[in-house]
Amino acid sequence: MSERHSQLANLLFDLERELRQAKLWAQQSPPPEALVSTEPFSIDLLTFTEWLQFIFLPKMYATIEAAEELPQSCSIAPMAEQYFSAEEVSGKRSGEDSSESCNQSSKETAGTIDRRSIIRRLVAIDDFICGH
Repeated sequence: MSERHSQLANLLFDLERELRQAKLWAQQSPPPEALVSTEPFSIDLLTFTEWLQFIFLPKMYATIEAAEELPQSCSIAPMAEQYFSAEEVSGKRSGEDSSESCNQSSKETAGTIDRRSIIRRLVAIDDFICGH
């Protein structure tokens, strides 16, 4: 494995660890038909985090393992920002009573930290692929 492949593998492992810690790692695979979408990020059939777990990461790990050439460009972080922003807005609208609202607020704060960290990891992956 080349040094470049090894460095990218470390970035991908960090992303996977972050998704698991944020409890955004699915325990079950989606149905096979959900993995053959032709839409960008499989947005019609998967959530963004499912796309990362079941399409992006396996494809990148396979590329590294086969020592294939890495993509010429990568632009996943903007999609992550859009996805997590939309999720945060919809999350703020749930939980109407005050005790629920308080619990929801602390969950959002924890989730925001996780989201920002995930986005930072994706920015690092984008920069690594585009910068080399």
